[in-house]
Formats: sequence, structure tokens, C-alpha cells
Amino acid sequence: MNRTETVLVVGGGVTGVGVARDLAMRGVDVTLAERGTFAGGTSGRSHGLLHSGARYAVDDLRGAKECLEESEVLKQIAPHCLDETGGFVVQVEGDDPDYFERVREACDELGMGTETLTGEEARTEEPGLVKEVERVLRVPDGVVHPSRLTVANGMDASERGAEVLSGTGVTDLRLEDGRVAGATLEREGESREIDVSYVVNAAGPWAGAVAGLAGCEVEMAPTSGVMVAVEYDSLGTVLNRARAPDDGDIVIPHPEEAILGTTARSIDDPDEVPEEEWEVEAMFEECGAMLSGLDPEQVTRTYWGVRPLYSEDRETWEGRGISRGFYLLDHGERDGVEGLVTITGGKLTTYRGMAEATTDFVCRDLGVDEPCRTAEELLWGADDPEALDRAVVETDARNPADADLLPT
Repeated sequence: MNRTETVLVVGGGVTGVGVARDLAMRGVDVTLAERGTFAGGTSGRSHGLLHSGARYAVDDLRGAKECLEESEVLKQIAPHCLDETGGFVVQVEGDDPDYFERVREACDELGMGTETLTGEEARTEEPGLVKEVERVLRVPDGVVHPSRLTVANGMDASERGAEVLSGTGVTDLRLEDGRVAGATLEREGESREIDVSYVVNAAGPWAGAVAGLAGCEVEMAPTSGVMVAVEYDSLGTVLNRARAPDDGDIVIPHPEEAILGTTARSIDDPDEVPEEEWEVEAMFEECGAMLSGLDPEQVTRTYWGVRPLYSEDRETWEGRGISRGFYLLDHGERDGVEGLVTITGGKLTTYRGMAEATTDFVCRDLGVDEPCRTAEELLWGADDPEALDRAVVETDARNPADADLLPT
């Protein structure tokens, strides 16, 4: 394969590095620029849930289907970046039993393997469940380690010839005859110009700012959410509350901790996230309705993440009403700027599928005829997880979502 085209990927979250890996595997010359550290934005400040799709199955079948399909792929290509814990959709006394049934029916429609347990049966497996838990639906959720997953993709891309840069901002996009032709990269106060054939905007909540460098508009609808890590060594299963997505209805198990989440507050600027104490308190109240023994005195870290939400239907622009499906925006069609595409929305779980769709689009436009292989080939570090952990530390990619799982 001859490398004849240069694609600039903007954003070093998991989607951006996934695009860089896919492009490099298809023989395309790639430069990836991340202004901060890898996974330092949305990816590494998530709750780290490997979504089966059950959480969204009732109201967002498209997003749920994407999650189910991609979670199964990740179990095959990235076993060193996740834990197959399984999950419970938990009905607590006072919850609407009809909603539980709707979740089960939607999961059945997706072809998801589920099992219904009584509260007593569930407490046999997870003794920390409160006595008010009446029944649970077992679903194939899991736990992702975002820092590892992102760096594994970045290392994979780099070993295939991509230039993968952290601490490197994109400050300008140059247009020639209505097409993106170059970019200005800035690193440690020094700038350099590069020529490009294509730009992939994978900047998450900052996608609007990047598109603006080319005179294009992407109006994002970002929401922030708190995660609280608390000492807790006796939970082995993901917990989801059996109700429409709301504050404090997810608990993620780590070996020595539980991650409680999350809120959803609309914000204007992803660089200015308000951090309110009531959000932290709400996590203990709401998550404590499922799991006993959560102690506010045992908090190990608290962090806020920002979701890169987008919707062309402004009537759904209340954070939890926006689909968690992804959007691929062609700025040639939308804005008359060729050679620029934005990939946004989606979930951590669906990053690989988002990257495949983006890379398919770019390669068609550039005339590159190579198939996607990212769903078949193991990610970097699968045969040496300790090397991956060293790479995470060396690239300064330790992030709050999985900080407790990485070496000091």
C-alpha cells in the first residue's frame, strides 16, 4: 500500500485515536493532534461502562443496538482493556415495574441474552444490594479502562506509521479553492505548518471550535456529569437503575472501588465545568438506593466529564433526551468546505464503529480502496498488558476513570 494522502485527525480521545488506527491500517498517512493528553477529555473522565445497550434500549434503540454490537467486538479485540463483569438492571421498591418489563422486552428485541433474578437471588451474588431490591435483569454490561483503551489504539496507530502527537493544538485550518489544504499545529509555544488532504474533527465537546477554524458551524449540546470514586471492594457487577436515565443510576465496580454516576447538566463551555457539591451528595443518595455501605468519608476522587452531545433536532436538546447514537457530518455537503468531516456523539463503547464509519467515508473520498480490519485484529498490548500500562504512564495518560487500576 502506497501512502499518498495525509489525513489530520484532531482529538486524542478514544474516537480520534481509533480513526488514526483505522486509517493507518488502510495505508493512509496520518497525523493525530491532541492539545492535551490522550483521553484527557471525555474518554478518560467517563464512568467507564462497557454498555450492553440495555440502558438505552427503551428509548434509543439505535444507540442500544450500536452498543450491543460494539461491546461484543471490544471483548474480542481489547480483552486487556476491559473487565467482563456482567450487569444488573435493578428494580427497587417503588420503581415502576412496567418500566422493568419494557427494558426486558427491548433487550429481547435486540437479541440480547438476559436473565431475570429475584431480589433474594441477586443478593446471593451481590450481598451489598439493599433489601429493597425486588428483582434484577442480568445483562452483558462490563467495565472499560479508558486510558488503556485509548493508548492501545494510539500505540497501534503509531507502530503502523501514524504520527501521534499529544500536547499539540490545532490553531488554524487553511483552505484552498473551498477545500482544507493545511493546518497550523502548535506545541510548547512553537508553530509548524503541515499540508493535508483531509481533516477529521474528532474533538468531542470541542468539535464546534475546531469546525470554526474552517468557517463551519457545529452547534454542540454538551452536558457535564459527576463521577465519585469511593472505597468499596465487594461489588463485582455493574448496576443500572430500572428507570429512565436519571441522576445517580449507575454503579461501576473496580477491584477496590465503586464509581458512582452521574448527573447531566447542560453547559456552554466544556472548558468551564461547574462543580457542585449537591451533585456529589446526590450520587450517594441515589446510588445508595441500590447498594448499601457507600461511605462519603471514603471518597478517593471526584471528577466531572463532558458528553459530546449533538442533535439536529433542537427539540431534543435536553441532555438526557439526545440520542447516544453518533453523527458523521460532511462539511462539504453542509458548508461547502470539502475535505473536512466531523464525527461526534456516540459512546465510549461505540468508538470503533464510529471510527470505521468515519474512515470508510474518508477513504471513499480519497479513493483509497482498503477494507476495515479493526474488528478482527487485536489491539496493541494484548500480548503484553504490562507494556501497555507503561505506555499509559509514559504518555502521561493516567486519567480519573481508571486511575486506581494503573501502576503508580
